[in-house]
Amino acid sequence: MRCREVVACWDDMRSGAEPRREDVLVHLRACTDCQAAYAEFEGVAYCLSCLPVAPPPQSLVPRIMAHIREQCEQVHVHRTVFVTVLEAPIGRLFVGYRDAGIVYLRVDRGEEMHDVSAALEHRLHTSALPAHGEPPAWVREAIALFFSGEQTADAVIDLSDLTDFEREVFGAAARIPRGEVRSYGWLAREVGRPNAARAVGQALANNPIPLLIPCHRVIDCKGRLHRYVYGVELKRRLLELEGYRQEETPADVRTS
Repeated sequence: MRCREVVACWDDMRSGAEPRREDVLVHLRACTDCQAAYAEFEGVAYCLSCLPVAPPPQSLVPRIMAHIREQCEQVHVHRTVFVTVLEAPIGRLFVGYRDAGIVYLRVDRGEEMHDVSAALEHRLHTSALPAHGEPPAWVREAIALFFSGEQTADAVIDLSDLTDFEREVFGAAARIPRGEVRSYGWLAREVGRPNAARAVGQALANNPIPLLIPCHRVIDCKGRLHRYVYGVELKRRLLELEGYRQEETPADVRTS
């Protein structure tokens, strides 16, 4: 061990980490220069430890607290979801959005706004507030594009509150072309987990952005519509709006 390596270990030894302690001690016993430097180092360290802790300037504490509050407020505002109501061909939709994109979508089943906000907060573990006034144009356009048959841009969807597995599953579901269907097994293979069809189905059952993340395009391996959070009839209606006919189920879906 060279002298500069020994010097680099002194602070760690004082903190209790003591890396290569025996090597350091062996070097100190043989090197008079390092012995003298180490004694001086220890003397300075002891003097510093005896000094009283200096209180911070009185003006510093309020500035630190103000900075902490500002940072917390910025994070809170950035993560808060605003919930609006939009009319659609299948009825009213509750849409939750923030600057990063749409994070929540719910078909109105007669709930009050506070019930929807509570469900959103429970699902995404973030705060939700009713939106005041008209929602941003990009939110209205995203919903309109879906019902007009256009592909909704990935940029308007924010999946950051979800798990890695959910993001993988929803990303694969979003790649299913309009007017076509795929099986749970197909999705499992797409995300590299061919034996996880059941887990894929559970993730889709908790899809926070139905329609835009088209879980209605996923059916069982026999070509049956299976189930849907808003009922099989709405699932059939959505698929028909997209041009799918159940009797046209492709063979790869039936056998996947």
